[in-house]
Amino acid sequence: MDQPVSNELKQSRMKEFVQLLPLTLELAGLPKADSGRLFTADQIEARVMSIRTAYRAAHALVREVGETALKENR
Repeated sequence: MDQPVSNELKQSRMKEFVQLLPLTLELAGLPKADSGRLFTADQIEARVMSIRTAYRAAHALVREVGETALKENR
């Protein structure tokens, strides 16, 4: 059975997400909506999937950079 996630861990994950958001959005490469134009539910879901994929890539990149830096300092 899954253990409940602590508030501290939730806050840490949210902070990491917010810190990676600029890189994530850049990697996702999504165009901004035209003024007055609304996205459909399907378009929003597609954009969410793109952002999720980009976040995973950004997270992996930061982890890789951190691990590489540790190896180089040894």
